[in-house]
Amino acid sequence: MFPYDQNNQIYQQLLQGIQQNNPIGSKQTVTKVTGRAGAEAYQLAPDSSILLLDTTNPIVWLAQTDGAGYKSLTPYDIKIHEEKAPEDKYKLLEDRISKLEEVINAKQSNTTNVKRKPDAAE
Repeated sequence: MFPYDQNNQIYQQLLQGIQQNNPIGSKQTVTKVTGRAGAEAYQLAPDSSILLLDTTNPIVWLAQTDGAGYKSLTPYDIKIHEEKAPEDKYKLLEDRISKLEEVINAKQSNTTNVKRKPDAAE
C-alpha cells in the first residue's frame, strides 16, 4: 500500500481518475433522440455503447460501435412498469382445501351408492 500523502504521484492519479469518472455535482441527463434517424445520427466513439431514449415512440435504442467505428442499432420496446399485487397465500390454500373436500365428498357419495357383493361364506 502507498502512504497517504497528497504529494504522492499514485495518490494524485487515483484522485484525478475518481474526479474525472464521477465529478461531484455534475449534471446527469438522459440522452434523447428523435426516431431511428436521430439514433443513427448520434456520434459514438469506436468500441462504445449507449442507450438512447426515443422521444417519438416508446423505444430505447442500444447503439454500439465496433473497433472500426461501425454502428449498429437495436431497438427495445419499453412500457411503464406495473407492480403485481402479492398473492394471497391463505386464499390459495383455502381454494385447494375446498377442492380436496369436494373430491373426498364425491368419492364418499359414490361408494355409498355401490351395492356390496355378498361374501362367499354367507
